[in-house]
Amino acid sequence: MGNFLDIFVNSTKTILPMKVINLGEKNSILNRFVAQMRDKDVQKDSMRFRRNLERLGEIFAYEISQTMEYSEKPFVTPLGIANIRTYDDSVVVATILRAGLPLHQGILNYFDDAQNAFVAAYRKYDKGEDFHINIEYASTPDLTGKTLILADTMLATGASLEIAYKKLCEEGEPAHTHLVCPISSAYAVEYLQKNMPADKVTLWVAAIDEELTSHSYIVPGLGDAGDLAYGEKK
Repeated sequence: MGNFLDIFVNSTKTILPMKVINLGEKNSILNRFVAQMRDKDVQKDSMRFRRNLERLGEIFAYEISQTMEYSEKPFVTPLGIANIRTYDDSVVVATILRAGLPLHQGILNYFDDAQNAFVAAYRKYDKGEDFHINIEYASTPDLTGKTLILADTMLATGASLEIAYKKLCEEGEPAHTHLVCPISSAYAVEYLQKNMPADKVTLWVAAIDEELTSHSYIVPGLGDAGDLAYGEKK
């Protein structure tokens, strides 16, 4: 009887979609940094563009830190011992090269004891406008049981982030993954909700744009984040 009840309860459980947290919906200074990144005149200053991405990374890191497990630990001061609650998670900060590097640095500024991982992924065009995502390189520590923070500045279709996540997970399954993508398309959010493990992944964004063109460009978006941060490529 107990086994039947367990099967019945499990079969009637509602499967919730992947959690999506849009920090841009709140009134905060984050929106000022996003506005400057989008502004076609301000974004000409590549140093400011990189710094704004770094600032976003710091804000996302702070917000993510509030979701972690904490415990009280003793710290020796010159005059005694202070018991302070700090996080227990073992953190790995990962990014998709190259546009995600300033964002990665911002997250690392706060999780300064984290391990790091990097994925080189890009669109490889076939015939006409058709393309697939190609991964040439991935460097990561063992992710088993750890908290993975995977950062990418623009989330157009969601395909590259999904592939990067699966590639990294070949080196162990994280306890939980936080996807940090400041500018996302509505299409990509829906795609990831259908294709990522809902109970193990949270998506963090600063803005969700409704339009995605036939070339997979986000509108209004902000342009090519990699070019704006580091200059045009061939």
